[in-house]
Amino acid sequence: MTKTADIIITNARVLTMDSDSPKAEAVALSGNRVLAVGTASEIEALATASTKIVDAGGATVMPGFNEAHMHIFPGSVSLRQLNLHGVEGFEALKAAMLEYAAANPDEPLLMGFSADYSIIGLNQPVTRQHLDAIIPDRPFMMFAPDHHTAWANTAALEKADLLNGKDVGVGNEVVMGEDGLASGELREGNAFGPVAALASTGGREELGMVTGMDPENVTPEQYALDRAILKNGLEYCASWGVTSIQNFDGNHYQLRIMRDLEQAGELPVRIRIPFHMKNFMDLSELDKAAEWKKEFATDMLRGDFVKVFMDGVIDSQTAYMLDGYGDRPGYTYEPLFTPEVFDAIAIKADGLGLQIAVHAIGSAAIRQTLDGFEAALKANGKQDHRHRIEHIEVIHPDDIPRFRELGVVASMQPVHYPGGTCFPPEPTTARIGEDRWPYAYAWRTMKDAGATVVFASDWPVSPVSPFQCIQDALTRKPWKDGLPDQRFTLEESLEAYTSIGAWVEFAEDRKGKLKPDFLADVVILSHDIESVPADEIMATVRAVTTICDGRIVYQAA
Repeated sequence: MTKTADIIITNARVLTMDSDSPKAEAVALSGNRVLAVGTASEIEALATASTKIVDAGGATVMPGFNEAHMHIFPGSVSLRQLNLHGVEGFEALKAAMLEYAAANPDEPLLMGFSADYSIIGLNQPVTRQHLDAIIPDRPFMMFAPDHHTAWANTAALEKADLLNGKDVGVGNEVVMGEDGLASGELREGNAFGPVAALASTGGREELGMVTGMDPENVTPEQYALDRAILKNGLEYCASWGVTSIQNFDGNHYQLRIMRDLEQAGELPVRIRIPFHMKNFMDLSELDKAAEWKKEFATDMLRGDFVKVFMDGVIDSQTAYMLDGYGDRPGYTYEPLFTPEVFDAIAIKADGLGLQIAVHAIGSAAIRQTLDGFEAALKANGKQDHRHRIEHIEVIHPDDIPRFRELGVVASMQPVHYPGGTCFPPEPTTARIGEDRWPYAYAWRTMKDAGATVVFASDWPVSPVSPFQCIQDALTRKPWKDGLPDQRFTLEESLEAYTSIGAWVEFAEDRKGKLKPDFLADVVILSHDIESVPADEIMATVRAVTTICDGRIVYQAA
């Protein structure tokens, strides 16, 4: 029986991401699959009286974006929080905080995000006293853009029992002030987790990142709140043309909510959620990850990989660096796992058939991660598990070719580049050190050396917009003359957000391209993206229609 088209998209500039047939004029969808791709006349001939005809108006039609690294629960919660991106100076911070506090009189913990490390001043660290001067009587905490540092006022520190300091484990720190009390700065999840727990969500959005554990004793009302928050966040992602999410914190609780949404027909995007292996866990915990891979194994929802944090971030000097920091020579920090422990994790997870994805920002953390993947290769033999390193912000040149040699994916975020559209160059460039600038955020260098490079936003660390990330990939300016040109072409950037993202998650046989029998994941853009100047993409291009699994899950008003 010949299939008929349920949806036809015509008058389009179709970018298929299929090298065998890269461009077309129209696309036909049947059920949750692509029926055909071709000329307008070929595709329109497949229409019946019941076919929905969509006129793309000459704009780009392409596979839905595959967001290859993000944090859906914190991101979803951030939609209810105070966005401090671009806020500079004490008076601007004060105005924003007071307005937010007035609008949220019943929130037990006022929370902000995307507060720049230099929000008070370039060389003036945020303290609890700054925040107390604005809001002294209600608990308040704000996150840095990277979500690895937070700052809390005295009321929040007292209520979380952190004002007098606390041992929060390796790689985490309650920073102390000269007065013997907590300064307000909280580094990494174990430090800010007790404050986050004061929120109306009970900090449940942080558990997938901080502990990897499920929340305890969740009431039906709390579950309903979390489900609604996540559904709203997923719909927000769909509004940006995202049809697939590779999440980077996780627990069984999140997977259960996603399955609930899937079974109710309310899951607007595909999502895979990892088992988060923490440094306090026994190696046997990885058996749970293998069980999750079997338990959650549909095209809409998977729990099929392992996430590991190897270090922190550059700005708070918690990244693990070879030869120290540019502005602090000799200070290397320390990894969250010893080489022996990580090697054992890599060997076991690889042996269980699990992909391993490791947050490694500093050059020493990247090297130690590659060493662990090499140990797994030697122990288990060569397998196609497509292990990944996330971020790769400063790499030693000796380690660049190892990505190709070991078959390791370079998962990178152009929007993180200091001096781009999202983050200022300082203090990050000084932290890195000028001698290492050629090997910082080196997407092109990695790709030219044979690494598979995939792009993502790391939302809510930076905006979820694929268009902002793509613009930064196309327009990056070097910090000084003579540095390597790290720019991607538009085609390369779109591939890194679609077909390569699908390959990285072992779905290259069914998504990431518009070709017959592939899953019907499609985005119709507002413009012909190929005709938009590179430095105008972020402000100009939007998703008009997002189709996931053959369903229209977003339609612009």
